[in-house]
Amino acid sequence: MATAVRTSVRAARDRRLRVPARAALLLTSSAVNRIKTLLQQRPECVGLKVGVRTRGCSGLSYMIEYATEKGKFDEEVNQDGVRVFIDQKAQLTLLGTEMDYIETKLSNEFIFNNPNIKGTCGCGESFTM
Repeated sequence: MATAVRTSVRAARDRRLRVPARAALLLTSSAVNRIKTLLQQRPECVGLKVGVRTRGCSGLSYMIEYATEKGKFDEEVNQDGVRVFIDQKAQLTLLGTEMDYIETKLSNEFIFNNPNIKGTCGCGESFTM
């Protein structure tokens, strides 16, 4: 299945995120709206699936795909009418992360504000734990 959109990562060390204690992932209203728009274009999909893969100069990067069903070991985040499934391998990596969507004149992308990462590469596409 093809990747849905471009993603970036930001270290959130000095920033207090408003993620509830038990939440695996918090979606901002901007992210919720973008996910709704993406899923309207793909009615066969029930949500997005977020995972990590080995890639980039820092080691890991996020991947987002359309999901037609929930995987057996996926964690489900259901917020404001959208469903995001977290791949089993990414669950500890994403714990307490805020997923945002940003549009600028030059790009539009999902941003992961992750308090668990130790560092990022210069381009912002990969990170280390």
